[in-house]
Amino acid sequence: MLDRRAFLKAAGLAGAGTVFAGCSSTGTKAPGGQPPTTLPLPPATTTVTVPPPPPNWESLRARMSGSLLLPGEQDFDTARRVYNPLADGRAPAALARCKTKEDVQVCVSVAAESKIPIAARSGGHSYAGYSIPESGLQVDLSEFKEVTVRPDGTVRIGAGAKLTDVYTALAKAGRCLPAGSCPTVGIAGLTLGGGIGVLSRKYGLTCDRLDAATVVTADSRIIEASGGTSADLFWALRGGGGGNFGIVTEFIFASVPAPALSVFTMRFPVGSVPDVLGAWQQWIGTTPPELWSNIIIVGAAQAPSCEVSGCFVGSPGELNGLLAGLKVRPSSRVVQAKEYLDAMRFFSGSSARQSFVASSRMLSGPADPAKIARVMTGRPGLDLLVDALGGAVADLAPSETAFPHRKAFASAQIYMKTDAAGAGRATAQVGEVRDALTEFSGVTGYVNYIDPTMPDWANAYYGANLPRLQQVAKAVDPNRVFAFPQGIPQS
Repeated sequence: MLDRRAFLKAAGLAGAGTVFAGCSSTGTKAPGGQPPTTLPLPPATTTVTVPPPPPNWESLRARMSGSLLLPGEQDFDTARRVYNPLADGRAPAALARCKTKEDVQVCVSVAAESKIPIAARSGGHSYAGYSIPESGLQVDLSEFKEVTVRPDGTVRIGAGAKLTDVYTALAKAGRCLPAGSCPTVGIAGLTLGGGIGVLSRKYGLTCDRLDAATVVTADSRIIEASGGTSADLFWALRGGGGGNFGIVTEFIFASVPAPALSVFTMRFPVGSVPDVLGAWQQWIGTTPPELWSNIIIVGAAQAPSCEVSGCFVGSPGELNGLLAGLKVRPSSRVVQAKEYLDAMRFFSGSSARQSFVASSRMLSGPADPAKIARVMTGRPGLDLLVDALGGAVADLAPSETAFPHRKAFASAQIYMKTDAAGAGRATAQVGEVRDALTEFSGVTGYVNYIDPTMPDWANAYYGANLPRLQQVAKAVDPNRVFAFPQGIPQS
């Protein structure tokens, strides 16, 4: 910032007689015949914007105990990838394989100083590929994978742990944590967005079991957020979405004893969607929280088909009694007793990478079965997955954590496999089904199924909790170090 006199002097023009003349009718003489009054120059300023220097990657490499990969180096193109190949076109400027919290601190400091994008990746299941920051620094947390079950039942889990590792370690200790079903999903993203799973109606969301989290904040501090310290941040971490507020490196959860479980799957004839969906929606509202269920509606050119699955905390005999209340006859039915780990594996999908487009709505009540069947007709390759909520999810008020959809009847995920060539068509079809569901959901969505085309996405994901989340974001990240296209807006 230079004042005008300094600028003129620096340019060799100082003292050149540049003045402002006093105003008079003649323009030559001031009253009394005196020469025109010379007015003092105002303190004019010139703003010189100097962009921050680019990151010194070799310096960062030297400061890390982990490793740094740059474009062109071995493993870079493989290491940067996430679960959805549609994001393969995104390219970070560097990828940091962190081993310690201090590595993460250094990465955040470099990103803040250089004003480049930064994003953490644990499982890499961001539906929109946001864990690959374009031309930014990707922080790989896969080395933070330790799972330690303590004698008191609490469990310490590194942010890079995947669900298959979490479930295996818990099962060995005879413990359980309600979480998702895909085995390669990372515990971090799942928890930070809420964590809907097959045991949610009995034990709550994954974030409901969170006792504390270790976070590297935008100013490179390491803090522990809990109900007693950094309480506002702790509130926001339970449902406020991954990628916001800071980089979490570790979680502490309160687990529960692993229960004996029973699982079931029922398939129904093609064309039966209106009857099955109508009966399922009436039935699930009458069942105890020990029972979780979903209905998957498979789009087709002519008539969609469906299946109903679920998990029950109890015996197969008790489960069969509950299933008798579903007043539609399946073409096949399987009921099995499972140990905790085997039950989680029963619901796990493929670990292979998969190209897809997806979105969501949170249903406030039963949807019109006939309308849903019509919407899913003529859409081969598109699935609608409706997961029951209620039970322990609804036991908390919407404002108790950042997850706002406590009173929702069910979550609805719209999912379509595709390749890059068909992504545009798939996006349009997913959006059409999402918009058709708005009649039964309002403008809502689940942030863990993040959708870059979601209308009014901030209100959809966070509802009435958005203003408080904005306050927290502004307090902990005022310079928007962790900004990304669907990061929590600060205004």
